[in-house]
Formats: sequence, C-alpha cells, structure tokens
Amino acid sequence: MKINAFKLSISTAAVFGAAWVICSLLVIGAPQAMMQVTGHMVHADFSHMNWQLNSSGLVVGLLAWSIGAGLIAGATAVVYNRLVD
Repeated sequence: MKINAFKLSISTAAVFGAAWVICSLLVIGAPQAMMQVTGHMVHADFSHMNWQLNSSGLVVGLLAWSIGAGLIAGATAVVYNRLVD
C-alpha cells in the first residue's frame, strides 16, 4: 500500500499547527504551570525562567513547526513508498 506523500504532508502540518496554537494558548493562560510541565518533560528546573511569547513568536513558531513537520512527513512517505516497491 502506497502513502500519498502530499496528503500526509498537509494533514501533518495541519495537526502540528493546531497543537502549536493549543500549546501557545496554554502558555498564555497558565505560564507557570506550563513552565513546570516543560521542565518535567526535559528533566530540568525552569522555575526561575519566564516565557517570552508574543504574537510574532506565535506566528513564526506556527509556520516553522507546521512546515517542518509537513516536510518531514512527506519525506517519510516518499522513503516508505520506495521501500515497499
């Protein structure tokens, strides 16, 4: 079974974009709690740090993560399709 690389790229970019927006809203709404969660995820103490999230950072991050994830998913589909032939 072949994977449509373009559709996988677009769907992955959309899902990553939605996740980025949700995460950004959580950072805006509960910055200390999200800093603690982030610290737990990377096994670090970020309690002395603060978030620096503004509207341009939200947009740049949204584009960077969405495009990057879409490209990686598309490349993965291309490699997979070549392996199953």
